[in-house]
Amino acid sequence: MRALILLLVLAWLPAAGHGASNIIVQQSPLAGFQFYDGKARWDEMKVGDELTLVRERDNLHDANAVRVEWNGSRLGYIPRRENSDVARQMDLGAAVKARIVRLTTARNPWLRVLFEVYVELQ
Repeated sequence: MRALILLLVLAWLPAAGHGASNIIVQQSPLAGFQFYDGKARWDEMKVGDELTLVRERDNLHDANAVRVEWNGSRLGYIPRRENSDVARQMDLGAAVKARIVRLTTARNPWLRVLFEVYVELQ
């Protein structure tokens, strides 16, 4: 269902044209935070910071892998259970973006970074 909604939104984008706003596609916890650069860059990250999404079509562990980066540092991935729609849209050339929504010092690394994936309407 989420894929259908995203497809409808992306099909409507060229007709929008008045003012800039965003449609939030999903909010997700960051998968793999404990394995990458997040801990070393933690004090520099802020809520609202833009994130870069990088499609990893050749990822051996997940054919739908979408890497999440902040200022050139790998932070982790969109969780496997939530990445198929975003991966599909990236494969189709959609301009999906992401930003940090919440940072918390929870012991559980899955709770440390919450981010949202969105599409800009122009």
